[in-house]
Amino acid sequence: MIVGMNHFTIVAEDETKTLDFYVGLLGMTVGPRPDLGFPGAWLYAGGPQAVLHMYFDRPVPAQRAGVIDHMAFTATDLRTVKARFDESGTKYDLRRQVGAGTWQLFTYDPNGAKVELDFDAAETL
Repeated sequence: MIVGMNHFTIVAEDETKTLDFYVGLLGMTVGPRPDLGFPGAWLYAGGPQAVLHMYFDRPVPAQRAGVIDHMAFTATDLRTVKARFDESGTKYDLRRQVGAGTWQLFTYDPNGAKVELDFDAAETL
């Protein structure tokens, strides 16, 4: 019955810092969002489907991650992305997946959500 992931939704404590992270650092774009009666944003990653929804009007839960450990995105251009993280001073953990060799960059957004970026094993630093 399920054919794919639709989107993640995060509660954003600071709208500007959150958009700077996802749009400025990760390269997503703010796109069309219906009037839902509350402030927020829908972010897109190069396709017609919004992959990340944000709420700007709700308190951030005390248990930031809850039962979901992290969200993962397929990414490209590891060398450039790593340089952007280094330039911005954003902390991350970069490792290679055992067996497949996939590059995995783990970080946290300004709200405490864990984010994973996966890069093809053929990419080089």
